[in-house]
Formats: sequence, C-alpha cells, structure tokens
Amino acid sequence: MTDIIAIALNKLDTDPMNVRKTYSTESVEGLAASILANGIIQNIVVRKATKGRFFVTAGGRRHAALKLLAERDQIAMDHPVNALVKDVDEATEISLTENVMREDMHPVDQYEAFKVMVDAGKSVADVAARFGVTEIIVRRRLALAKVSPVLLDLFRNDEMDFEQLSAFTLSDDHERQEQVWNSLGSWSRHAHHIKSALVTDEVASSDKRIKLIGGLDVYEKAGGTVRRDLFDENRGGYALDVSLIDRLAMERLEAEAEPFRSQGWGFVEVGFERPDWIYSVPGVYPTEVELSADEQSERLRLCAEHDALVEAVDGETADADANERINAINARLDVLDEKQQAFTDEDKARSGVVVVIGYYGKVETMQGIVKPGEDGEEAGLDDHMTGDAVAPVVEEDDRSRLKHSGALIEDLTAQKTAALRVELANNPDIALVGVVHSMLLRVAYDGYVANQTALQLSLTHERVEGLMKQPSACTASDAFDNLRENYSHTIPGNPADLFDWCLDQSRDELLMLMAFAAAHSLNAVEKKFTDRKQLDQANQLGRALGVDMGDWFEATAETYFGHLNRPSIQAAVAEVRGADYAAGIAGMKKAEAAAYAERAIKGSGWLPPMVRIGQDLGDEAAATVASEAFSVAAE
Repeated sequence: MTDIIAIALNKLDTDPMNVRKTYSTESVEGLAASILANGIIQNIVVRKATKGRFFVTAGGRRHAALKLLAERDQIAMDHPVNALVKDVDEATEISLTENVMREDMHPVDQYEAFKVMVDAGKSVADVAARFGVTEIIVRRRLALAKVSPVLLDLFRNDEMDFEQLSAFTLSDDHERQEQVWNSLGSWSRHAHHIKSALVTDEVASSDKRIKLIGGLDVYEKAGGTVRRDLFDENRGGYALDVSLIDRLAMERLEAEAEPFRSQGWGFVEVGFERPDWIYSVPGVYPTEVELSADEQSERLRLCAEHDALVEAVDGETADADANERINAINARLDVLDEKQQAFTDEDKARSGVVVVIGYYGKVETMQGIVKPGEDGEEAGLDDHMTGDAVAPVVEEDDRSRLKHSGALIEDLTAQKTAALRVELANNPDIALVGVVHSMLLRVAYDGYVANQTALQLSLTHERVEGLMKQPSACTASDAFDNLRENYSHTIPGNPADLFDWCLDQSRDELLMLMAFAAAHSLNAVEKKFTDRKQLDQANQLGRALGVDMGDWFEATAETYFGHLNRPSIQAAVAEVRGADYAAGIAGMKKAEAAAYAERAIKGSGWLPPMVRIGQDLGDEAAATVASEAFSVAAE
C-alpha cells in the first residue's frame, strides 16, 4: 500500500522500528526554523498503528522539528502533515535507506539497523550492496555489538567520541569495559590508553618487535594468530602468541649479528633492549683508512656522474632512468665511505658488538663496546676510548664557509627549541625519561654534571619568542601556545587548589601534565656562552622524540637566507646543489641571492645546521665548528 494522506500532527508517534533514534538539538532547531519559513519539502513516511494513529517510519527529524514548533505555539497541535503510508514489512528498510545515505547518521543507529538486517538473514555483503556502503563499514558498525550498552549510551549523549567507543571493541567483557572507562581520568581517556588497559597479554602491531620482523603478516605466515582491530586503517591488531613473536624477532637479530661473529670481535651479543651497563662504559672508535687508488678513482668518477645527473634532472633533460641511476650511485658511494673507517684488529679483540631493536623497530648495531670489567676498562684507556673524544677540526678555506651571526643562531635555535617543546609535551614517555635524567644528574653524581641536560629544571622557563625575528610565523610556537591554552582550561584557576586537584588525577593524567611542564623547561637556544653538552642533549631528546624539523621550519628568503651575507648564501646553496650551481650568487644583489637560494633548495629538505637534529653527539661537535658560532657574518 502506498498512499499520500494528510495526518494531524498529534496523531503521529515515533516508530520503534525507525533506525535513527538520535538527533542533535542544533539540527532539530535549524530544521524547525526552515520548516517555519519554507514548509516541509519532502513528505514523511508512516505506517499504521492502532486507534487511528500512525508511526513515523522515515522523517523522524522532521517530526521532532514539527513537535518543537507546536510546543512553542508556532503551529497548531493538530497541524496537518502530508505523509506517505507504507506497509509494516517495509518499515526498517525504508528508514535505513533514507538515513544511512546521510553523512550525519549516528553510528550507533547504523549499528542497530545493520544488526536488524543481519539478524533477518542478510549477509554483510548484501547489507553493504543494498545501502551503498562498504563491507568494512558494515563490519565496523556490527563490531559495536561487543560494547557495553552503558558505553553506547554515553556515546549517544556525546560523553565520549567515536574513536574512544571503537577502542572498546577489542573486548566483549562489558564489566571490564566499564571498569576501564571509570578508572581512566578524563584527561587520559585516549583510545590507545583504553586499548592498552583492555589488552594486557597480547602484542600490539605497533610493538617494535613486530615492526622488526616486518609486521603482522610475517607473524601470521609463521603460524601466529592475530586479533585484528577493525578500526585501524593500517590493518593493525594484536598478536596472541608472544613466544612466537619473541622467537621471530630474535632470529632476525641473530641474522644481523652473524657477520660480526667472524670478524674478530671480542664478543657479539643480541637483545631486545640496550643492556643497562652500556650507558656507563667506554668504547673504541674506528680509524681513518685510505681508499685504494682504484677506489679513489671510482669515487671521483661516481661523484662527477652524480652531479651531472642531478643537474640534468633539475633541468628536465634527464633520461627516464636517471633517478634509478642516482640511487645506485648513492648506494655505492655509501659503501666506499664506510670503507674509509675501520676498527683495528687489536680494538676489535678488546671490544665487541651489541645488536638490539631500536626505538622505531629497526636493527641498531653498536660496535666497539667495552664491557664492564674487561681489561680495556681497567687498564686506563687512551683518549680515543674514553667516550669523550673530540671530533677533529677540518680546516677549510674561510671564504667557502657557511657563517651565521649570533642573532641568527639565536633565532634559528629558538625555533628549534619551540619545536622540541611541543613534541616533548605530546610524548609523556620521553618527557618522563628527560625529567628523571635531569633530576638524577643533580642527586646521583659527584661534581658538576647538571649541565648535561637540555631541561632547565628547577623548573626554569625562558620565553624564546623574544629571540625570534618573526615569532608569529613560527608554527611550533603557535602549536605550543594552543597546548598551553588547552591545559589552562583543565588546571584549577586557584593555585591553592592545585595540590589537592593533582592528588585526584590518574597516573596517566599526571604523566601528560608532567610532559607539558617539562616541555617548558627545554632549551636548545644557542647563545654565545651556551654549554655545548646542553645542546648535545637537546639533540638526544630530539632523536628520542623522532622530531623531523622539516615539519616545523623551512628555509626561505624571509626566514633564513635574507639574514645571511652573500658568501654564506652561496655556501648554503653549494651544500645542496653544488659549487657550480651556486657560483652565480656572487654577482647578485642580496635580495636576489636570497630569493635564488630559496628556489634552489626548495623541496630538498635542507635545513640550517643549528636547526637540524644531530645524528649523534660526535656529529654535533663538528656542527659547532661548521656553524662557527658567533662569527662576524653580516645580517
């Protein structure tokens, strides 16, 4: 039956079979205003009830808006409403067809509607095809069946977001789900915290052991069982066989360590983590080795070929396989460069190699490690085995050096500090390491060692915006200001209330707050008398945080090149594009040279030396020489 009739508003009721049960107040208010001005453009769909009444099967929001207008006496209670009458058997399908295609249909309403269809015998593929959504959307909505009704109601009432709700689908223990939600403070109810609390005896796909072996797919091929997370766009999940994960990871580490076992090292050890003793022992270092005449000739030839190919690519005259050839040349040059440093047989015999899983799931190999108690440590080591060796200073023609004024160095390192602060504030684990490290330096060691940290704890906080030439253009500074504003709405306004408030917070909330506070103390600004060890540790923190300064700073004419003299602009461009490409800068005006440099390095990822996150502490000593801190280069 399909008829259009006019029905009095007060004879219409909400259909219990209507898949949409949740409407926001704002959307109903807006629709009511539209109806009052323009009337109802699309008829509602109803089915017969009892005693002359009708259920609204499709058009629930229109029905709610009409009732709101009647309550406000803007229309009559018996206002006539045109309606399309349908049979009862069509009710759910009509409602779902109308509602699911709208972007704003509530996910829980979708879940309940899809469940009705599946319970009636429809397959997931049938439901997806009938209503124009993907199968994964249907499966994700159906997965909400695992979630406690109490939590579903919280989501309906906007007391949790969809990411938080989705996290609970990892478990079907409703009581445990509710315990986890209630035990987490409001600040720590992130999806990853929820998942961690629900899953205690499984290994997440983000674990560095799984990254090391190549992902969950490799683990599954080895016979492992996985519980997939439907809401992870990267097909993540959890490995259920921890012993298999450990075995596969150890096999990978052993394979990486095997070549070293035949090279004469005193020992070769593997492990998932760096051993505790490794931070307090000296090491031996490779010595410079001269390439053979043939290898030197090969290196010069490859460098010349590389530069010619790069120039051809830049000029869009290169062959299609030019980039592939460039990559091959770079690989061979890396091999030749590695051959220029080698450990002596004597140093190998009194030291060893430790192979572990690095922070990001990559193999990390440490060579030249001297174990505690070994002969080398007790015998009194020469300078190159103390761990405090100074990188050799390489003499250069002063005219070819990249020079920076003191003011520019402060500007650039202030921006680096701002970036490190916002990254640290968002990583409580690394912040905890940094704070504990800083505090132990003051209480666990004799002598003056407190300078070996970039965190200015007592807590000291220096406003670095005043050191920047254009603080409003610093994205990291803006990001940190946004963090500060967000936290200001969380922390009590009265300082007298702060301690009692902190007592009520969970450990995770306190960790986040500690990271935020610790980030204020971080200082990587390079001034004339800044201790080098403080700057080294700032880079150490940057590496631990995985900071990519390219996300926070771009060298342009305005931000950088316009503050250099022409020889320094030329040196910077030569570093990226080669001396020939940069030669023309000498004859340009400064503004022209700055613009030329911006175009030359655009897209290369090049950063000024003091903005970069140093690869290791030794490299940074060389960076100090290269920056020629506080040279007399003109602004």
